[in-house]
Parts: sequence; structure tokens; C-alpha cells
Amino acid sequence: KLIQPTSLKDPKLENLKQALVDWINKTLKAEHIVIQSLEEDLYDGLVLHHLLARLGNVKLDVEEIALTGSSQLRKLEAVMKELDKMLGVEDGCPIKWDVKLIHNKDLLATIHLLVAMAKAFQPELNLPPNVKIDVVTVEVTLANFSFSREDPIEQLLKLEATKVNTVKKAILHFVNQNMASLGLQVADMDKQFADGVILLLLIGQLEGFFIPLVDFHLTPANDAEMVGYIVSQDVAATLKVLYALFRKHKRN
Repeated sequence: KLIQPTSLKDPKLENLKQALVDWINKTLKAEHIVIQSLEEDLYDGLVLHHLLARLGNVKLDVEEIALTGSSQLRKLEAVMKELDKMLGVEDGCPIKWDVKLIHNKDLLATIHLLVAMAKAFQPELNLPPNVKIDVVTVEVTLANFSFSREDPIEQLLKLEATKVNTVKKAILHFVNQNMASLGLQVADMDKQFADGVILLLLIGQLEGFFIPLVDFHLTPANDAEMVGYIVSQDVAATLKVLYALFRKHKRN
């Protein structure tokens, strides 16, 4: 799900975000924890861990500061498992947040979780009412296109630009969600995968492993240092590789 750009600029949403930031900072003032951004400051589990301890009087045996992606996910799993129990979330029931969404800095999921926490732990908190967030759900299956036995991406590229851009937008959102914890952002899908570096890091994030930096050049300076021209600025090749990863790893 993508938040519509118009909703991101809505004053009501901005007020809600600020109210949640202020609430967190007030709650954790005694612990000298100050946040500025809901997306950037909650994904590693530290703030949620302290909120759970302060509001729910729950002590968890987890590391205080998780530096790696895998340790952050483990910490979030422990914290959110306890939070879900305290919020009355039952197994199998649909919820609007999960560990992966929070770790990927998903603003919508983060807001849903914090609002639920505020209502449960501090119901007297005065949050801005009637906040509406418009989202668009982009599902890329290519099933609505009539393809022959030719590769579906090759067929897609023969269609009008709007359909190609819809698929590229969804895949780019998927890529950036999974690269967010590394502090990386892809803006130009056609060019930024050419040297293989971001692709290697993306695969590592998706599959849960780390490739030693001695095995490749993080900032290749010439052709010899690039990882075998994995996609080599070929639009079709780039889309084929990323779409394969998207289909395998997208969240249900």
C-alpha cells in the first residue's frame, strides 16, 4: 500500500504525526529519549521497547541497542509479540502492522500501531480526530495482461508507458522498503542496479544474509570492479531480476 502524495501533505495527518511524536517524547522524557520522525526513529525497536516498559510495565530480555538488521528484527519480534498481547490482538486476526512493516519504516503501519497503543495505554490522550489517509494498493501480478509464451516482462515493455510505469513504481516501492534499514534509496531503477552493488545488498536483505565487503567493491570505480554487469543498464534485464525478487518476497 502506498500513501497518496496528497494525503502526506494533509495538515490533519501532519498534526497527528506531531501529536504522536510529542506523546512519545513526553512519555520517555525521564529516559532522555527524544524522537523527531515516526518513520526514522521507531524501526529498530528501541523506542517501542522503552514505550512498552514505561506504559505496560513489561521488562523484556532483549539487547538495548540493536545495530544489525537481523538483531533489530529479533528485538522487534519480541517487543511486538508482547505489544500485540497487551493490545488484544489474537493470532490469525488481521492487523494493520507487523514486524516487517515497522522495520521497513512503513508510515501507515507505524501510525496504526502508535494510535492503538495510545488508545490502550493512555485513552485520555487528545489525538487529532477524523484523520483520513488515502492509500492506493498496487498489486503487480501481470495477470490482467494477455501474454503469449514470451517472457511476461518482454510483453509488458510492449504495452503503453502507463502500464510499464505502474509495475516499475510498485517494484521500486518494494525495493526501497527493503533497503530502508541500510539507509539506501533507489530513485533510478534503470541505472542504479547496473554495477550490481545495490542488487547484492537487496538480495542480502531479502534472504537474511550479509555479503562480506571484501567479496565485492562497495563503490566500484571502473568496469573491472563491477559485479559482472549483472543487469548492465538493460531495462528489460533489470525488470526481470527485480520482478523475480518481488514475486518471491512480497508480503501477502
